[in-house]
Amino acid sequence: MVECGVLTFGDFTTKSGRKTPFFINTGNYRTGEQLRKLGEFYARTIFDTFGRNIDVLFGPAYKGIPLAVAAAIALSSQYGLNAAVCFNRKEAKDHGEGGSLIGHRLRDGDRVCIVEDVTTAGTSIRETVPLLRAAAEVKLAGLVVSVDRQEKGGGPAGALEEIRAEFGMPAAAIVTLDDIVAHLHNRPVGGKVLLTDEIKKRIDEYRAAYGCGRADRQEHN
Repeated sequence: MVECGVLTFGDFTTKSGRKTPFFINTGNYRTGEQLRKLGEFYARTIFDTFGRNIDVLFGPAYKGIPLAVAAAIALSSQYGLNAAVCFNRKEAKDHGEGGSLIGHRLRDGDRVCIVEDVTTAGTSIRETVPLLRAAAEVKLAGLVVSVDRQEKGGGPAGALEEIRAEFGMPAAAIVTLDDIVAHLHNRPVGGKVLLTDEIKKRIDEYRAAYGCGRADRQEHN
């Protein structure tokens, strides 16, 4: 993530409006090799968590689109699981095939796994689920994200925990903030230490304000 410029440290504002000392932007995965590896990480997490109990990978526009595609390719090549892919437009199309969803046409009973980049407060998931339910009577098979920031949602519980409870679906992450800090603190990457003691202190302060105090990695109903 660091080598690809996906994980950076500094001063940022999340979609939920929180000021954060670190930021994760999966839009910076730019090469075929990077996306191949990322797809394999997603596929492994999806398969380990949900098994073969999925029919469709849904990638919310825009960053979720290449993630769902990469994960679907890896699921097919690595596990022989031929999942369909669906994603949405930001604005509905009123000509051609019309509508706001592209790819697989959702059907009643489809088991849909949502593929996201990162969940902070669960905002994007609460925007995505109504789109899916408006298209068909789908079953929410689960959610997988690249990073669990281990932050509170609307209450004291973690965002992924709240999503599990609110929508009755399992959720998992490839890595957690705990993993990131443990691996990168004072460890040089490309000859430079990015997660210094100072950055670690700022992360600790951020987590004191917004952290849920527990890891959500690979936990599911």
